Amino acid sequence: MKRSGIVVVLAFALALVPLCGTAAERRPYTFDRAHSQVNFVAEALFLTAHGYFERFDADVQLDSEKLENSALTFTIDAASINTRVERRDNHLRSADFFDVANHPKITFVATKIRQVDGRNLVITGDLSIRGKTKTIDVPTILVFLREGRGRFKGEFKINRQEFGISYNSRANPIEDEVLVQFDLNLMDQQQMQQRQQQPAKSGQRPPQ
Repeated sequence: MKRSGIVVVLAFALALVPLCGTAAERRPYTFDRAHSQVNFVAEALFLTAHGYFERFDADVQLDSEKLENSALTFTIDAASINTRVERRDNHLRSADFFDVANHPKITFVATKIRQVDGRNLVITGDLSIRGKTKTIDVPTILVFLREGRGRFKGEFKINRQEFGISYNSRANPIEDEVLVQFDLNLMDQQQMQQRQQQPAKSGQRPPQ
């Protein structure tokens, strides 16, 4: 092969190197709901109230090779709040707090994902509650990510006043800061669908 031909081949091969480095792509992931939860802790004079949201969903596009390329939109049904006391939950759904009749959804849209190290991420995004939006940083721990499955957990604090939740009680004053905790188990959507379509073997229990 002439020298000019060798140069052309080498140039073409080098041009393909970046493409090989970006072969991994985003894939849709979905919740393993039996192993996912969103909780919160609110302080008041009479009680440290522990609660959770029963219904939440997300559009997760995960790049397992480079998490910074992933995308996330998280949605919570505000009316699904549960503190195990019906009267309190109804008050939290009212206009004094979440005003679910006018603002039924709590949303978080990631705008940037930064991988600090092999175990820690910081997810920056826009959190919207009761019609007000604030950009926050969410420290996140990567528990594991392998074979189309991953677990992410973390916690952060928000100031309820910044989202227009200003109700208070003279008899039972409520702190402004609320601790939010999440523990999310994700599965590759395609793999989960294939798994659900497979007939269960006789005597075999479904995975828990």
